[in-house]
Amino acid sequence: MNSMQPGAGDASRDAIRIGDKVRNWREATRWGFLLVVFMRIVAALWLFQGLVRWAEILLPAHAIFDTMPSDRAIAIIFFALTDLLAAIGLWLATPWGGVLWLVVVASEAFLTILTPGFFNNPRLTLAIDVVLVITYFVLTWHAARERDAM
Repeated sequence: MNSMQPGAGDASRDAIRIGDKVRNWREATRWGFLLVVFMRIVAALWLFQGLVRWAEILLPAHAIFDTMPSDRAIAIIFFALTDLLAAIGLWLATPWGGVLWLVVVASEAFLTILTPGFFNNPRLTLAIDVVLVITYFVLTWHAARERDAM
């Protein structure tokens, strides 16, 4: 690198480092790996949840959209679409997948509080959502710290 360029001598910014060894590969990727595993587990849960929503739409016991209030029908369609999209983004471990999943979880919590009868067990739904979001933020924070330390 030219000594006149900004950041000269700062090997951490170089795209290719020759002769520089990673400290401990297993430790260096631990938090990032845990984050990806967590995102894939949540993706599987949200995929199942999205398929259940589609089953409500495509395989109803009776004509649900004729008897159901329109706001409830819109919510079912919204979650049927966004649950599957969030599951795809989480499975791919993309930033947009995490953001979309957080939007879906926030919408779910908002709907649980405003419409208590929408979900079968609203307290359990809220508790699971809170635990998953906190776990996601903790793993993301640790993975970012680990990445910055390398």
